Amino acid sequence: MKEALLYQKIKDKKVKCQACNHYCLIFPGQRGLCGVKENRDGQLYALNYGKIIALHLDPIEKKPLYHFLPGSYSLSIATVGCNLTCRNCQNWDISQGPKPNKPILGQEMSPEKIVQEAISKRSLSISYTYTEPTIFLEYALETMKLARKKGLKNIWVTNGFMSPQTLKLIIPYLDAANVDLKSFEDSFYQKYCGGRLKPILENLKEMKRKGIWLEITTLIIPGLSDQPAMLKKIARFIKEKLGPETPWHISRFFPEISWQMRDLPATSLEILEKAYQIGLASGLKYVYKGNI
Repeated sequence: MKEALLYQKIKDKKVKCQACNHYCLIFPGQRGLCGVKENRDGQLYALNYGKIIALHLDPIEKKPLYHFLPGSYSLSIATVGCNLTCRNCQNWDISQGPKPNKPILGQEMSPEKIVQEAISKRSLSISYTYTEPTIFLEYALETMKLARKKGLKNIWVTNGFMSPQTLKLIIPYLDAANVDLKSFEDSFYQKYCGGRLKPILENLKEMKRKGIWLEITTLIIPGLSDQPAMLKKIARFIKEKLGPETPWHISRFFPEISWQMRDLPATSLEILEKAYQIGLASGLKYVYKGNI
């Protein structure tokens, strides 16, 4: 447990968390929507600090990143919690596990130990992934600073819903990111993810301006995020705002591993091929079909 980096104290011991674009107003004894930030007597604490719930050595292509250190391995870490509630989530047991006030599970591991582990496994990078790294900002940032000193690269696999304040803190130490752009419709984000589209688009543009290597992932969910008009909007945004060299990963959806969408069919290869062709026709240089 550690005091949160980004929050504002308000009267009557209430606090406003500033880690993501929810800007949760948290009363004493309560937690934010992420399930891991708790107001204790007027101070906000990150309950998940130093508690690893997942640690694996992954091929960097699994992030997926195809144009950043290709062929290398990345030490991937996560804590429990998430600031969104995506119904399609495949890591829902750890992302939603601590909500609303459940125990914070995980193995104690210091940032120094994580960096040592990465070096010992000859990893070229550390990926903050599986859940949303914004909700373990305090833990991730300390690790990122140490990793940079040791010559390791830092990667975020993120939903992009972090606050501008969080983005400002991590950008000096962030080398690459894969960002989920789940839809180009705000109604989709509100109904199925518990978030909003505009902040994510603004964060993507800011990462690009700051020289962070970006790759984008869109999960193609039948009937929800497979409309050609919407996919064209995503492809156009990537080309015009992030650059045609920005890779776009379009991935198949499998209901059996999702949190709350098990009644939907899996994405057909035909739908995935249509999305692939839309990306190429829009002028993107690198479009990749995933989960096939």
